[in-house]
This record gives sequence, C-alpha cells and structure tokens, in this order.
Amino acid sequence: MSYEQNLIEDEAGIRAVVQASKRVAVLGIKTEQQDGQAAFYVPQYLARAGVDVVPVPVYYPDVTHILGRPVFRRLVDVPGDIDLVDVFRRPQDIDQHVDDILAKKPKAVWFQSGIRNDAAARRLAEAGIKVVQDRCLMVDHRRYGH
Repeated sequence: MSYEQNLIEDEAGIRAVVQASKRVAVLGIKTEQQDGQAAFYVPQYLARAGVDVVPVPVYYPDVTHILGRPVFRRLVDVPGDIDLVDVFRRPQDIDQHVDDILAKKPKAVWFQSGIRNDAAARRLAEAGIKVVQDRCLMVDHRRYGH
C-alpha cells in the first residue's frame, strides 16, 4: 500500500476519519482565556458533542486543565490510544511535533483550516497514519459526526 492512500481528501475518507474519532488530542489547544479563537472553540464544540478531548497545549506552561480535562505537554505522555490528533499549529511549526506524533501512533492526524505541511503529512502517511489537511474538524464533524 502506498502512503498516498493515507492522504485523505475525498468526502468518504473525511467521513470515515470523523466517525472513527472518539478520542481526539488537540495539539496547540488554547485556554478558556482565548475562547474566541478556533484553537479553543473547535475542541470545546467537540467536547460538547461527546468527543473525548485531550488537551495538548504548546504554550501556557502554568495551565493544568483546559475544558475541565487534564493537560498533557506531549502526545507520548497521554495514556491510552488516540484516534485523532487535531493540529492547531502554523505549517512551519508542525515539523517539531512529527516525531512526537509518530511515537504516539494515532490512527489519524488533522491539520485545521489553512494548515498544510506536505512533508510532514507524507512522513505521517508513510507511517500508516491517515492525514487530513486544511479542513475544519468542527465543520466536518457537524456534517458527518452522527
């Protein structure tokens, strides 16, 4: 199987990733103080929709809980399996997280709207991880998450 099959761009593939994602780690999540930013209100929406959201902020070293859930500093520190890593990082900042993502081995990784990093996506896809780029998980969850 070639890695291209893990680069998900068709609607059926998007639907399958959304519906399989019951536990989502949000890399780059913001705190309640930034509630007007997508990196907070998208995971907030997911949590309210019944998704098990795991906060993995990049900043805010003093924060211990977001959305009432304990914070983890690295994906590899999250206990148990992760279905999806939802990434809120600038494209050029994703590379520093690829090894951590690979070590955790989530089923899929989702780069939010406006975020594309084809080299990182290829590395993840070659490792057998499904990758969605430049789409809003909240929009697609509203469409397919039932």
